[in-house]
Amino acid sequence: MKKYLKIFISIIVIVIFYFLFYDYSKVNTPNEYYNVYLDGKLLGTILSKEELEKHIDEVTSHYINATTKKEKYYIKDNDEELNYKISQAKEVEYGEDKKGKYVNLTFEEGDYVETINTPSGLKVEKVLTFKGNINSVEEIYEKIQDLKPFTVKGYQFTIKKDKESKYVYVMDPEIFEKAVNSLIETYVGVEEYKNYLNDTQKEIETTGTIIENVYIDEEITVKEKQIPVNATIYENELDLAQFLLFGKKTKTNTYSVLENEMIDDIALKNKISVKEFLISNPDFRNENTLIKPGTKVNIKETNPQLSVVTEQFVVEDKVNEYKTKYKYDDNEYVGYYEVIQEGEDGLERVSQREKVVNGLSVYVEPKGKEILKQSVDKIVVKGDKYVPNVGDLSYWAWPSESGYTNTDGWGWRIHPITGERSFHYGLDIAGTGYNSDIYAANNGTIITMVYRYDFGNYIVIDHNNGYYTLYGHMTRFAPGLSVGSTVERGQLIGYVGSTGWSTGPHIHFEVWHGCKFCRISPWSIY
Repeated sequence: MKKYLKIFISIIVIVIFYFLFYDYSKVNTPNEYYNVYLDGKLLGTILSKEELEKHIDEVTSHYINATTKKEKYYIKDNDEELNYKISQAKEVEYGEDKKGKYVNLTFEEGDYVETINTPSGLKVEKVLTFKGNINSVEEIYEKIQDLKPFTVKGYQFTIKKDKESKYVYVMDPEIFEKAVNSLIETYVGVEEYKNYLNDTQKEIETTGTIIENVYIDEEITVKEKQIPVNATIYENELDLAQFLLFGKKTKTNTYSVLENEMIDDIALKNKISVKEFLISNPDFRNENTLIKPGTKVNIKETNPQLSVVTEQFVVEDKVNEYKTKYKYDDNEYVGYYEVIQEGEDGLERVSQREKVVNGLSVYVEPKGKEILKQSVDKIVVKGDKYVPNVGDLSYWAWPSESGYTNTDGWGWRIHPITGERSFHYGLDIAGTGYNSDIYAANNGTIITMVYRYDFGNYIVIDHNNGYYTLYGHMTRFAPGLSVGSTVERGQLIGYVGSTGWSTGPHIHFEVWHGCKFCRISPWSIY
């Protein structure tokens, strides 16, 4: 019994010594792990920060502006070339059909960059914890990808106009500068812009153009930034210049020129402006260039992302077309017609200051007019003295004073106010200045004389022969006129203004035939 008592006491002593001298520090030492946060949100805990960084570098695509293509290969024994392609493929899918076993390979193409960075807001912090719930780096990587894209170091250009902002990403800020210069050269001309920058423009001796200022209308700022790899990032100025000129929609169609077609005919048929045609087909110098039937030309709509503004002083010799004046002889029967003096065109040297935005004239200010040759009126004697309200189809008067400039014609264009592609249903006649005279194109009856948001103050005349004419943007109407008034060809009906949707003083002139708003080209009556 004593023997068993000694054994029991020995066991008790051993247990007491175990608890007294056991090293508890080993049990109470916390583990060293890493918490991964994205924008302050905990994604999980990992064993090694270096392991996560290595995994990110290995599995993340190093391509920007990436595209994918799929290729199908039939498998052969010992095909080393195919094995290499499989090793380079982003996705590999095996299958079998009647021809045998095959593999579908998906390849990624784009611009390669050496370093891909983690998304902004990603933090990896060391923690000491007793917990053992550890995530794999693969799990954490998938969570990051689902929430935010990886990034690459580059530059963000912000293009701001009014309250809208657009962003352009580049790897090198010089790319943006070169692309903008290319856009300016497109609208101003390479030599013209070079001479402007170098101050080597020829002085105007008789006629010509001097560029006084060239600038971009939008506010542009730049900052270095981590850019998401799934954004469009430009690595060369050619691609960026194309985007600045055409926007993201850069599809080019081809058109085969028909017999007797001129450039303005081709542009009208394909819903682009003549300027757009010349930009897409630089081999043709101007709209009067003859094109052989069957020639393939490019049709491409521009969508400029910047506003290239050119301010220039222009001196031109312009024909002052003679006016036809009628004298009525009540001693002759109605229908009597005799020319007693032939008309002769005059010539004027006109000076104007012009503002052009992306090739479209938006403001013309008259600066001077010198008569080089006086015009001579054509005088016709007609029977019957009264003024009929039916327009004479044999002659239409021009609605403005001399020295005018046609800033925009009948055809497709990018609207200078809305910025949208639309059809221009008339002529814009500028250059004669604020409050210069507007004349009725023919005899008729005023049927509209009112203000509208787009035409501003405008008049519509029914010529009672199937034709109507519209005169828009007037600053005010001529006194003594109202709806129902009969007007005579060449009679003063109003004054040039810039009311309604207008970028400067001009006449918006339309011709209708057959019904109200049945618009036809105004050139068809002249």
